[in-house]
Amino acid sequence: MSVDQPGGHTFQVDLRGLVDLLSHHLYSSPRVYLRELLQNAVDAVTARRATEPDAPAAITLTLDGSGLRVDDPGVGLTEADVHRFLATIGRSSKRDEIEGARREFLGQFGIGLLACFTVAEEIRVVTRSALDPAAPAVEWRAASDGTYAVRPAHRDEPGTTVHLTPRPGAEEWFTTRRVVELARDFGSLLPFPVTVEADGRTVPITDGGAVWDRAYASPAERRAALLAYGARTLGFTPLDVVELDVPLAGVRGAAFVLPTAANPSDTGRHRIYLKGMLLGDAVRGLLPEWAFFVRCVIDTDTLRPTASREGLYEDETLAAVREALGARLRDWLTGLAAQDPARLGRFLAVHSLGVKALARHDTELLAIMLPFLRFETTDGPVTLAEFARRHPVVHVAPSVEEFRQVAAIAAAQGIGVVNGGYTYDQELVARLPDVLPGVQVAELAADVVTAALDAVPAAEELALAPFLAAARAALDPLACDVVLRAFEPASVSALHLDSRDARGERARADLEAESDDLWAEILGALKSSEPRTTLVLNHRSPAVRRLAALTDRALLTAAVEALYAQALLMAGRPLRPADLALVNRAFDALLGWAARTGGSDGEGA
Repeated sequence: MSVDQPGGHTFQVDLRGLVDLLSHHLYSSPRVYLRELLQNAVDAVTARRATEPDAPAAITLTLDGSGLRVDDPGVGLTEADVHRFLATIGRSSKRDEIEGARREFLGQFGIGLLACFTVAEEIRVVTRSALDPAAPAVEWRAASDGTYAVRPAHRDEPGTTVHLTPRPGAEEWFTTRRVVELARDFGSLLPFPVTVEADGRTVPITDGGAVWDRAYASPAERRAALLAYGARTLGFTPLDVVELDVPLAGVRGAAFVLPTAANPSDTGRHRIYLKGMLLGDAVRGLLPEWAFFVRCVIDTDTLRPTASREGLYEDETLAAVREALGARLRDWLTGLAAQDPARLGRFLAVHSLGVKALARHDTELLAIMLPFLRFETTDGPVTLAEFARRHPVVHVAPSVEEFRQVAAIAAAQGIGVVNGGYTYDQELVARLPDVLPGVQVAELAADVVTAALDAVPAAEELALAPFLAAARAALDPLACDVVLRAFEPASVSALHLDSRDARGERARADLEAESDDLWAEILGALKSSEPRTTLVLNHRSPAVRRLAALTDRALLTAAVEALYAQALLMAGRPLRPADLALVNRAFDALLGWAARTGGSDGEGA
């Protein structure tokens, strides 16, 4: 490259270093060498057929003692082409008619051929142009050290033959098993016949076109063929299959539903072909993030590959294809809901999370799926539509922990609570009024539960005032109030009700205690009036009634602390250091009392 000023110089390119960079760092694995050879051959045949529709098209890979040979009857190269496109890295391929006719072929040939140096010591190309019949055949011979030579050669017919000589240590890439395996992996969907000749036999690589392009006697036969192809290609038995025939997006193929629940953070690894050539079998970014429950196998002629030809270039075209494929999956779901509810039920039993991920942004789909999506509630696993019919006010517990705290008690009191602690559930419940007018949705608060519990008659509560005062004194250091109520089931002695504010303040205090001076000061400045939790004692519980009769203040304190700890564990809440210290203290006190009394009932306990 020159600069337009006096004293300008030309950049010097270290071809040997560039070859090393491209062949060892651009590509993720040496296996791509065979893909580049096949791609060059296919592009050459395509270019020749653009002007000679009846030109031969068979591509042959031959293995012998000297290495690998790839023959194609394609458009070929003249000597001038060889110098421009095999020996000049980065040369533009848009400057004349031949380059325009073969822009894909020439745009990749020089760079792609260098991938062969990951496994080859020497590359030899013998070629003759079909576009310039008068031009003689030419040989281009390049070594892995970056040197090359061009000389006349003999070749009767137009086309190209590429010879690869293995480099020491890379012989494994030239075995019959490996070459056939790679050729089938990359080229099974190519539009031209490809064969491998080795060990005295001919192995066909292409298998008559993609499974989704073939004719079948019935839809059932077609579905069975697609499912079998998915199992063979992807390594799992699909739960279902969705055809992806989107002509406007230039896509043909299928999405195969995973047989087990998928991780929402796994955005998918798909098998993508570009015009029949495998781009990659773990390509990301093809589908919307919510479609993590399928793996796709598609062939496309619209998407752009990255420089290494192992991924998709993120551009407007990919965004449009992603949107079109997402719409196709959505249409499949709505079609199942209308025509095959049993099949949809089998799908949702495994992948309800994926549908919820989509439905939170799609009101119409949410309305369609409401009769099928189940949520954890105080009425058991039911659909939101069914739950809303029973409970005009739907309360949502923001976390699994809060739901577990109140589930049994709320169910006994007829309070309808949905567990919003699972992924997407709280968002979907919040949107319930959009699709079911008249339904009210409210976040569950502790006072909702306590207000639904039966009050204890004033005379009885007054008689228990000393007991309640002792209980409140015991738990006051933990910022926990004590109230007395009567509720079912009687087997639950105490209920611990916690608010989000209380948990947030405790988390802040715990973090402050563990932080260095600077962070402790910052966290201390964030402290607000400390929210308090509530321990609700059940007046109908035989255990609480026995505790109320205790006269030993130390024993009563230990027993109340034990009830507090039991309520925490029943709620599934993790114990803080202060809670663990309380449990140990109560346990030691109760053991000491048992040892002193010899296990008798003592003072009325």
